[in-house]
Amino acid sequence: MNPSLFECAVAATAFKLLLFPAYKSTDFEVHRNWLAITHSLPVKEWYYEKTSEWTLDYPPFFAAFEWALSQVAWYFDPEMLKVENLGYDSIQTVYFQRLSVIFTELLLVYALHKYIQTETETAKRSSYAAALSILFSPGLLIIDHIHFQYNGFLYGILVLSLVLARDPKNHPTQLLFSGILFALLLCFKHIYLYLAPAYFVYLLRAYCLGESIFDIKWGNLIKLGGSVLGVSGVAFGPFVYWGQGGQLLARLFPFSRGLCHAYWAPNVWALYSFLDRALIIMAPKLNLPVNPTALHSTTRGLVGDTTFAVLPPIHPRTSFLLTLAFQLLSLLPLFTSPSPTNFLSAVILSAYASFLFGWHVHEKAILLILLPFSLLALRDRRYLTAFRPLAVAGHVSLFPLLFTEQEWAGKVVYTALWLLVFLTTFDRLAPAASGRRAWLLDRLGGAYIALGVGVVGYASGVHGWIWGGRWEFVPMMVVSAYCAVGVLGSWVGFSYLYFVA
Repeated sequence: MNPSLFECAVAATAFKLLLFPAYKSTDFEVHRNWLAITHSLPVKEWYYEKTSEWTLDYPPFFAAFEWALSQVAWYFDPEMLKVENLGYDSIQTVYFQRLSVIFTELLLVYALHKYIQTETETAKRSSYAAALSILFSPGLLIIDHIHFQYNGFLYGILVLSLVLARDPKNHPTQLLFSGILFALLLCFKHIYLYLAPAYFVYLLRAYCLGESIFDIKWGNLIKLGGSVLGVSGVAFGPFVYWGQGGQLLARLFPFSRGLCHAYWAPNVWALYSFLDRALIIMAPKLNLPVNPTALHSTTRGLVGDTTFAVLPPIHPRTSFLLTLAFQLLSLLPLFTSPSPTNFLSAVILSAYASFLFGWHVHEKAILLILLPFSLLALRDRRYLTAFRPLAVAGHVSLFPLLFTEQEWAGKVVYTALWLLVFLTTFDRLAPAASGRRAWLLDRLGGAYIALGVGVVGYASGVHGWIWGGRWEFVPMMVVSAYCAVGVLGSWVGFSYLYFVA
C-alpha cells in the first residue's frame, strides 16, 4: 500500500528541517529586508525605500504577504525587522525564515491533493506519481529550502488554478474561480505573466464564448472581467491613487538589465553566447571582426547591455517579438479547440517560449515549465519522451546556484535519486502512445541523459584538476550549454506532439 500524500509531505518536511544550517543565498537577505520594509514603514514608502540594494520589486500582494509574515517574525527576533540591520541573520531569523517557507508550502500540498482527488479512478496512480514528483522536486528543494525563495505556495496557487480549469463543461463556475486565482497569482509574482496569454484565450473560449465565437456569454464575461479588475484594483489601486504607478512599474520591470543573467539560463541565448565564445577562438582563422570590449567579460549581462564579441547584438525588441510569436503559435490550437489538455499544453508552451527567448531570464524560471509539464508527462509515452531531457536539464541547470563544497554531494545525490525513482516510475506508468513513437528521439534522450553524468563531473571537479584556476568561467558555460540543448530539444519534441501528432 502506498503512503498517502500527507504522509509523504510529513517525510519531506522532516528532511527539509535538516537543511536549516545549509547555505543561503543573497535572496535570504532580500526577503529579510522586505520583512523589515513592510513591518517598519508605511505602505506609501514600500516601493521607495532603498537603504539596501535589495529593494522591494515584487507586486503588492507579495509585499502584503511579507507584512503578514513580519507580524509573526517579531516574536522570533524583532531585530530582523529593522531596515538598517543589513545582512542580519541571527539563528532565530534563520529558523523563522526557513520555517515560513515550509509552512506556506502547505498550500502546494493541498493543491496536489485536489489534483489527485479530481482525477478519474483509472488515472489516480499516475496523478499520485506526478504529485509526488512535484512534492519532492529537487528544483523546489534547491531554490526554496536551500538557496531561499517562496515558490512553493505560489506554485500551489497555480496548480489549484489548473485543477479548477479541468472540467469546463460540467463545472463552468470553476473556470471563473480558476481565472480569479490566476489574477491573484499575478499580483503575488509577475513572472506568471508569461502564462497569461494561454489563460486569456482559454477563459475567453471556454467560459465567455459559446460554440460560435459570435455567441458571447455576456454574464460570464462581466463576472470574469469584473473579478479580474477587482483583484487588480485591490492590489494596485492604492498605489495608482497615491500617484505611485510609475514607481511601481519601474520596480517590477527593470529593463536596464542585460540579455543574460550572471549565469546563463539554459535557453537560446545561452547557446548564442556559447557560439559567440567559440567564434572568438576561431575568428583569426576565419577573418571575422571581433569587438574588443567584449573579450574580457564572461557573462556579459549581469547589469546593463549584453555585448557580443563576434555575433550581432540582441535587442529587447528581438527577444520580445520571438517570445510573442511562439506564444501566439501555441494559442491557435487552443482557440479552435479549447480542451483542458490543450490549455495545459498551451500553458507549458507559453512558459517554454518565455524561458527560451525571454530577456534576462533567471535559471530558476525553469520551474515554470517543469512543474506544469509534470502534470502532463504521463499522458502517454511520447509526452514522457519530451519530458525526460527537460527533467534532467532543468534540474542540472540549478546546480550552480549551490556552489559551496558542503552542498555539492547533497544536490547531486538527491537529484540523481529523484531522476532515477521518478523517471523509472513514470516509464512504468505511462500508457502506450496512441500515435507513432519516434524511436530516434528515445535513443537521443537516453544518450543525452548519459552525457549529463560527464558534464556534471567535468564542471564539478575535472576542470579544476586539469586547468587549476584558469578558464574559471568554462564549467558554468558547459553546464549552461548542455542544459540549453536539453530544454530546446524537449521544447521541439513537445511542440511536435501539440501541433502535429
